[in-house]
Amino acid sequence: MRDGAMGGGQGSASNHGDLGWDDGLYRDDAPSYAPGPAADRETGQIPGPRSPHGGGDGPDPIPGGPGAGGADSGSPANAGGHRRGGPRRQRSRKSRVLRWVAIVAAVGVLGSAGAAYGYYEYLAGKIRKGQRVSGNSSVAKPKANANGSSAMNILILGSDSRISADDQKLGGAADSAGARADVIMIAHLSADRSNMSVVSIPRDTRVDIPECEDPKTHRTYPKVNEIINASLGRGGPGCTLATVQNLTNVYIDHWLMIDFSGVVKMADVLGGVDVCVEHSVWDRPTKYIKHGGSGLKLTAGHHLIKDKQALQWLRTRDAFGDDSGRAKAQHMYMSSLIRTLRSQNLFTNPSRLNKIATTAMGAFEVSSEIGTPKKLYDLGMELKSIPPARMTMLTMPHDADPQAVNAHYVPAAAASTVWSLMRNDVAMDADGKAKAPGTASTSPKPVDPTGPPAAAPATIPVTVVNGTAGTTGNPAVPHRAGDIAAALGTAGFTKAESSQKAAPSPGTTLTYPAADGEQGKADATSVAKALKIPVSNVKPSDTVQSITLTVGGDWKKGTDYSTTLPKEGGVPKSADAINGADTTGCMPIQPIYRWAG
Repeated sequence: MRDGAMGGGQGSASNHGDLGWDDGLYRDDAPSYAPGPAADRETGQIPGPRSPHGGGDGPDPIPGGPGAGGADSGSPANAGGHRRGGPRRQRSRKSRVLRWVAIVAAVGVLGSAGAAYGYYEYLAGKIRKGQRVSGNSSVAKPKANANGSSAMNILILGSDSRISADDQKLGGAADSAGARADVIMIAHLSADRSNMSVVSIPRDTRVDIPECEDPKTHRTYPKVNEIINASLGRGGPGCTLATVQNLTNVYIDHWLMIDFSGVVKMADVLGGVDVCVEHSVWDRPTKYIKHGGSGLKLTAGHHLIKDKQALQWLRTRDAFGDDSGRAKAQHMYMSSLIRTLRSQNLFTNPSRLNKIATTAMGAFEVSSEIGTPKKLYDLGMELKSIPPARMTMLTMPHDADPQAVNAHYVPAAAASTVWSLMRNDVAMDADGKAKAPGTASTSPKPVDPTGPPAAAPATIPVTVVNGTAGTTGNPAVPHRAGDIAAALGTAGFTKAESSQKAAPSPGTTLTYPAADGEQGKADATSVAKALKIPVSNVKPSDTVQSITLTVGGDWKKGTDYSTTLPKEGGVPKSADAINGADTTGCMPIQPIYRWAG
């Protein structure tokens, strides 16, 4: 295994049980299959097999079955990133495009897709899959919290690959076979599925990229300090996933990736998304910046954009100011897209549903553990339950890179707050309802009301481990385990003892022997209450002999853990967050790119 998870994220896309898919009717290992006759459109049924001669809104015929063919995807090769300042090649400018649009659309509509056996097999044959992780990472998959629920983190990537003819046509001259991760986002779904956050990492951020092995070519790339978009060409999406895990100390469950032609196909089939600009905009070459521009040309106000215009919106950088402005425009598009999908009842138009689903399957590539229609369906149902008002879009706080002030970024100190919010599953919107018991809270209940009561504190053995080094190589806080053990003793846990062995850990964890069952859970939760540790940090373990508290790099001082936790909605201002339900915002335009339209 390349990262800390023994299972590598394999298995179901969710831990919330059966969401309505009948496993008895479908197979996960179905081969490519050509559907037969279409379902009667007057019945409102999910479309099944279609005739090559069928009419209506359905997908264009293909040999042996319906649907638009998927974009080709080849093996990414090594390629460095672009500089964001100074002269750059026109091809590099044209390559910048956000591909998550098709991914989000696809996942959203897959919650409504399925039904016919032949249709399932047809969709299964269109999915492109890849290895979840292909780089060195020590970030382990967290166990479920005391309530048995887990948060989910999905890496969303946009590739500028020029492998396919369609991509070369859209992206300009194909003078390189390499691929870069032009778009890097982490979508975080809370354990109770009440809220979601999407954090963009600027593509020009300098980071440590670990040693990676390309799963297709088996070429090994040594670790390097480089801008993060180069990771895709050093081992595929699995290398980018390992890089992001190491940067954030957040475990990534799955990845989804889309390229040029996928964006256009999805923009065509969705019919448009509403965006807004404060001023009339024309993103074009100027006497100050002569390297191109996206060509986006809109009058001030709201516009329903699609096809080539949507592609231009997602590529625009200079007219929006910089990469941060571009990320904000991308967030606006993503929020609007989600609202559009949620407002449509696709079951009333099965032909259109058929077209969207088949186009989506061919538009993106996914990590192998979710590479079946059933698992993507389940993931779509997870996303479908979150209202736009509980979605937050933001950008990782960043500073200029000292090694290249006008070209690259480095993570700012405030970025650690964003990753802490994500690791501790704290909602990034301040207006959400209180979380269900068992999720991150600064006031956890001492025991599950349906379980046994906790034992007397003086009878509960607790081992305290110093993990404040965070990650190997960083200095630990001296005597930290002893200080916390003493605090527990004062609270009545007189059997608390500090361990002589340190175990570096980015976050604080509290585990109990899995064999102790509900009683162990109740006892560990009472320890958590004494130190104000969230119930979500209390987890069973097959390796510990007694309740074990590892004091992580996120808790280097004090005895009240809750003081280290960011509060709900405590997103740094520099993250430039927007709410998914906001329909009032408009993008400001740099003066040189305004026109009198």
